[in-house]
Amino acid sequence: MQFIDQVEIEVEAGKGGDGIVAFRREKYVPAGGPAGGNGGRGGSVIFVTKENLQTLLDFRYNHRFQGENGSRGGPNNRTGAAGSDRIIEVPCGTTVYDGETGVLIGDLIKPGQTLCVAAGGKGGLGNKFFLSNSNRAPEYALPGLPGEHRMLRLELKLLAEVGIIGLPNAGKSTLISALSAARPKVADYPFTTLVPNLGVVRKPTGDGTVFADIPGLIEGAHQGAGLGHDFLRHIERTRLLLHLVDITSLDPIADYQTIQHELQAYGRGLAQRPQILALNKVDAVDEETSTAIAHQLKTLSQTSVFLISAVTRIGLDELLQHIWSMLDQLNEAEKLEEELGVKDQELGVKR
Repeated sequence: MQFIDQVEIEVEAGKGGDGIVAFRREKYVPAGGPAGGNGGRGGSVIFVTKENLQTLLDFRYNHRFQGENGSRGGPNNRTGAAGSDRIIEVPCGTTVYDGETGVLIGDLIKPGQTLCVAAGGKGGLGNKFFLSNSNRAPEYALPGLPGEHRMLRLELKLLAEVGIIGLPNAGKSTLISALSAARPKVADYPFTTLVPNLGVVRKPTGDGTVFADIPGLIEGAHQGAGLGHDFLRHIERTRLLLHLVDITSLDPIADYQTIQHELQAYGRGLAQRPQILALNKVDAVDEETSTAIAHQLKTLSQTSVFLISAVTRIGLDELLQHIWSMLDQLNEAEKLEEELGVKDQELGVKR
């Protein structure tokens, strides 16, 4: 499946129906008066999130979406039919921006969440509306108003609890294939992975946790070098970062510092995101070397360092146990913050 995470589209809501000029002319009704109905409203353009969508590929070939126009009013004070809304399905994690101003319109995260991006035009008023004591037979009506027209930019930020980051060839794709049923392309050259890969890893309780392999991070990624500028934004959604370092590289310490610098330079709180550090490919070096490098990284990062091999599955069970523990701690912290927020709200109401 082709992965598309940025598109530009055009949306236009339906025009409101025109009001009409009509008079009631019936036998035995000598003073029927004006009876022109109002036009129906135009259809809006509405986004709705769907869980089974993972890409914006559908928008690659269809750039324009339009709501249905409202019908004109009818005689005998009949209001015209409203135009049908145009419902557009998008994946969870879609961020919607105004294409001309760059202003954020909405952030669609939860399944079934809706966002009206272009409101339908109001229907025009029929001559019945203008009846008054001073004007007993109005002979004019108003046309319907046009619907909103917008150019939009859609960005997809993957929804994953754990984001796997690291330089090219650190073994991110191999790790996600070892932990889940995902089968990304794996090779021994840089930039094998050109798109983010998602994999569901099962907890001991049976619940699934989504891991994302974020490709393309190199020095200068925050400025657009490599593929990092395109995919750094996917890390924004993750709750926990798993930083993978290739222990067989020329300088694993410098590799670690490079990624940390890119996170800091990109901003948006990524450098402060909880991280787990793992040295990969330990099966390819002797124990003395791996222990020495792990000690240096531990001193530098002030965090625990896991020695793993995605190929031979060395240390993966211990790593996963630590990930589950950290996610549980984050869940408890979020629940506590939510409870404190509710209590503060209640206290504010009482005061």
